[in-house]
Amino acid sequence: MVDDQVSIPILTDSDIVSARQQARELAKRFSFSSSELAGIAAAISELARNIVSYATQGTVNVSLIEEANKKGILVIVEDQGPGISDIPLAMQDGYSTSNSLGLGLPGVKRLMDSFEIQSEIGKGTTVIVKKWVLR
Repeated sequence: MVDDQVSIPILTDSDIVSARQQARELAKRFSFSSSELAGIAAAISELARNIVSYATQGTVNVSLIEEANKKGILVIVEDQGPGISDIPLAMQDGYSTSNSLGLGLPGVKRLMDSFEIQSEIGKGTTVIVKKWVLR
């Protein structure tokens, strides 16, 4: 039987592509629609890009989950980077510390069905998101 989870170390841009592809292949097993798959891939790209841009290394962990007769995907992204000093500010649309559009974390929150973030200065950041198959 094929595993129902993958863990992808993120160090470079090519790892971002790999994380997207592996998560998408895993999610296909639960019959997500093509638009849901695109959203999952976009969310993983944003989170993995943050690792490369701010933390230099981390991990994207993706698992298929079932809860209360629902099927979905769980994504846990962890890094050992500098941490986020002001999470509410980082969650505001348009806020960016890197002169980007600032769509990253708020965009991920909109794409997924649940979103949690924990960060400690000097220790790193963990983002936990879930997406459920619409039926």
